[in-house]
Amino acid sequence: MNKELEHGFVDQLQKHQNIVHKVCRLYTNNQDAHNDLFQEITIQLWRAYPKFRGDSKFSTWMYRVGLNTAITLYRKSKRRIKTYDFDAHQFKIKAEEYDSTEEEQLKLLYQAVHQLNDIEKALVLLYLEDKDYREISATLGITEVNARVKMNRVKKKLKTILNP
Repeated sequence: MNKELEHGFVDQLQKHQNIVHKVCRLYTNNQDAHNDLFQEITIQLWRAYPKFRGDSKFSTWMYRVGLNTAITLYRKSKRRIKTYDFDAHQFKIKAEEYDSTEEEQLKLLYQAVHQLNDIEKALVLLYLEDKDYREISATLGITEVNARVKMNRVKKKLKTILNP
């Protein structure tokens, strides 16, 4: 590969690496699994990068590759190994400025999201990232109307899970 292509990829990955971390957080339950998935998504992004045409924003393309990689690996892992709960110390900060309310809310949200299917998880992630339905539909390869309908169903499902 030429150096210009390599530098362009590294710059884009550094600028948007939080996207990959968010996808990893949704589909893993511990730090080791998170690191493995991050590495796998990065490899898939690098393999696909020469074919990136720029028809969509880089971040949209990155979501699509990341989510497809995560879903594929998640489905494979469901057949083999069960993951462990995510390390509870992930969100801790100094005690004097620490408020556990946000951590508890995030923990409940992630527990609820883990009960959703693969597409529903991806929908929630993109929705929470303030992506509009046009971009969500482009990322997931579904129609905009379908994205809206699915999101409404997921909201109802999450309400049921969070408020039994």
